[in-house]
Amino acid sequence: MTISRNERPWTRTDLAWAISVGGIGIVLFTAMLIFTWYFAATLLLIFTGMLLGLGLNALTDALGRRMHLPHALRLAIVCVALALMLACVGYLGGATIAEQASVLSKTIKSQITNVRSFLENHGIDTSVFDLGSAAPASSTEAEAAPSPGPGSHGALPSAGALASSGGAIVSQTFKLLLGTISAVGNIFIVLFLGLAFAAQPKIYYDGLLFLTPAGQRTRARLIIDRISETLERWLIAQIVVMIAVGVVTWIGLAVIGIPGSFILGIQAGILAFIPTVGAIIAGVIVVLASLASGWIPALSALLLFLGVHAMESYVLTPILQRQALDIPPATLFAFQILLGVVFGIWGLALALPLVAIAKVVIDHFKTYEADAPPRVEAA
Repeated sequence: MTISRNERPWTRTDLAWAISVGGIGIVLFTAMLIFTWYFAATLLLIFTGMLLGLGLNALTDALGRRMHLPHALRLAIVCVALALMLACVGYLGGATIAEQASVLSKTIKSQITNVRSFLENHGIDTSVFDLGSAAPASSTEAEAAPSPGPGSHGALPSAGALASSGGAIVSQTFKLLLGTISAVGNIFIVLFLGLAFAAQPKIYYDGLLFLTPAGQRTRARLIIDRISETLERWLIAQIVVMIAVGVVTWIGLAVIGIPGSFILGIQAGILAFIPTVGAIIAGVIVVLASLASGWIPALSALLLFLGVHAMESYVLTPILQRQALDIPPATLFAFQILLGVVFGIWGLALALPLVAIAKVVIDHFKTYEADAPPRVEAA
């Protein structure tokens, strides 16, 4: 009588092999965590490009249901239409956006100073917020600097002072230039990756399946299809919600008479991409900008934004998402805070799609375990 491998007791060789495989798995997992930690910004940038590619692919497929054209031609039509929309917004509202952005920046700075003064007058210490720290530093430097003597009036600065000033100017110029290049470079990287993913989605789809073990490709195909469908539906719905929030906020603030209503509507629409945290930040900016017009306009703006947020949370999102991302709010908020602290603004902005991917994978394995036949124990 032969005994199957599953029924006979493990030998020392089997146990050593299991320990070796487990140790290798732990080492590889640790290496993956370290790699993710050090290259998180790059990985999140690539993930943003993938999201853009999914959005473009979703719009291309939606166009394909109405126009039977090749995929490349439909993608070109979608890209040209989006570029024309952005060009029209920039042409019609570019000067308005620049002017209102400058005014809004000055208004918010002055209101922050007023709020700080109000809190300090009521005995609340605001030094922990580092507000207005530049002024004391400059005054300290002014006190520490030696006063010019009576005979130094009109004297030229020394060569060392000129070199120091020139070095500071060059340093600040290089910082500004490198920051601009980095921002523009990131935008081009996201655009290139999005277009590349949307142009040939089948190649990347087959590549992911090829990297999966042959016995698990059916399950991997189901998971990838579910993730793609979930993220595509969420992206389309999120774009509609962002446009609705931006337009309603702009019109409402313009009716109230708040200066800079157009740029405030744009920032409210953009921040609507970040659930919960984005709405809080947008609400604070709207209230600070409205305080310059008085308490009644500020209260009206606050009520308007609360109404817009209620419309987004209880009307638009449930109708458009249709339970595509059924994630508990506390879980999502906790992951937003965690990823925001660890990875900065990238982690905060991309927390929802990352949690959505994890939820799809977990739901798949829960369903697989529930549908699996029960194991029969050998006598």
